[in-house]
Amino acid sequence: QVHVVESGGGLVQAGDSLRLSCTASGLTFSSYAMGWFRQAPGKDGDFVAGISRGSGRTNYSDSVKGRFTISRDNGKNMVYLQMNSLKPEDTAVYYCAAGRTAAFRVDVDSRGYDYWGQGTQVTVSS
Repeated sequence: QVHVVESGGGLVQAGDSLRLSCTASGLTFSSYAMGWFRQAPGKDGDFVAGISRGSGRTNYSDSVKGRFTISRDNGKNMVYLQMNSLKPEDTAVYYCAAGRTAAFRVDVDSRGYDYWGQGTQVTVSS
């Protein structure tokens, strides 16, 4: 059984940094691209960042490019999202997802991901 679990969310002030972590078990982690999505209250979920199976490719939404960094450690079955210069508009529930894709592919569409975590709340106060 596959489990995807996020951690690291919290309440921070604008301009602060936060690092989200995600672990996935029950799958061959290195065979999956990993992505982060977020959903703010009353809004649709959005792609935030993704990383290919072997870390060879990353992709970011325009709204976080230059502020967020995704990375992964295949030896530990972990993926991270380093979030710097946080803004109130980054407030959302952040979800980690795993998708079995081609080696250098990073899907920005949620339909490209097979397994999802329960989410972790990030709240940025102004």
